[in-house]
Amino acid sequence: MSLFGGTSTFGQSNVFGNQAAAANSNPMKDFEVASPPDDSVSCLKFSPGVLPSTFLIAGSWDNKVSCWEVQQNGQTIPKAQQTHTGPVLDVDWSDDGTKVFTASCDKTAKLWDLNSNQCVQVAQHDAPVKTVRWIKAPNYSCIMTGSWDKTLKFWDTRSSNPILTVNLPERCYCADVKYPMAVVGTAGRGLIIYQLENQPQEFKRMESPLKYQHRCVSIFLDKKTNSPTGFALGSIEGRVAIQYVNTANPKDNFTFKCHRSNGASNNVQDIYAVNDIAFHPVHGTLATVGSDGRFSFWDKDARTKLKTSEQFDQPITCCTFNAQGNIFAYASSYDWSKGHEGYDPQKMKPHIFLRSCFDELKPSKRS
Repeated sequence: MSLFGGTSTFGQSNVFGNQAAAANSNPMKDFEVASPPDDSVSCLKFSPGVLPSTFLIAGSWDNKVSCWEVQQNGQTIPKAQQTHTGPVLDVDWSDDGTKVFTASCDKTAKLWDLNSNQCVQVAQHDAPVKTVRWIKAPNYSCIMTGSWDKTLKFWDTRSSNPILTVNLPERCYCADVKYPMAVVGTAGRGLIIYQLENQPQEFKRMESPLKYQHRCVSIFLDKKTNSPTGFALGSIEGRVAIQYVNTANPKDNFTFKCHRSNGASNNVQDIYAVNDIAFHPVHGTLATVGSDGRFSFWDKDARTKLKTSEQFDQPITCCTFNAQGNIFAYASSYDWSKGHEGYDPQKMKPHIFLRSCFDELKPSKRS
């Protein structure tokens, strides 16, 4: 059974109507994805723009990977699900949109062929697999998996042995790939940049510009050349670093505070983790989501905030833009930032929302 059929393209108008919802679980009145996962949503990824329809994939802590078709009117149709034997921590698409790759706490990564709806294991580690990314180079294609076993592995999906294993100084916490660049963030605030041309090899090591543990990284492109030029790094301490890989001017690199709120007393701020960062595919602006239950849109070039959402009744765990840049998808679900005592199973049901966003992410006039 193929998941693909029918066509739909999103215009840049506001396709999402208001839906009746509890005020705090959907304060932005965005469109809600049908049949969300039963446990916290760890990752979201839209299909590449080569497909005639728009699909959204989510990985979640109920061991499931779910796929929806997103229609022109904003309605979502659940299409299929696959399962791991542990929570799913990351997902990615092949460049042709026919396959999805999934990384799990069960120490494996799998390939889900959407045309046949079959799932096969394509990677193995000695500890949970935290990240999976598809690499499409002119002379090779593979997936890159990063694990808490302190290794980074590159796999030809037709072979059960990795084509390359790289030992990391610490556990892999986050990673991103935009060919020909990969960035891997490890425990202990380590960052390693790889160049992927011809074959993957280490380019540079650096310590995080942030003082506290990082938990998400996203590569951005140069507006003129459309090639990867740097990355945004988010930490547990409500802060994001904008870091260029090669810059003549160190002042191009900076950090900014986000996902913070005024505490009970005047001089105290409540500080929340930055859970995910996504760059807009057209404008080059970015979104951050946090444990404070808000999303924010930013223009890094003008160094200004474009928008902050109302507060949701639980953290926002992950986010993504579709290929055309007119849909922003984000998930609200408990992230355990307040421990077991912060969890209320009656209230904390996972939700995935879709927002029409093209105009909201246009760069500031100042940039």
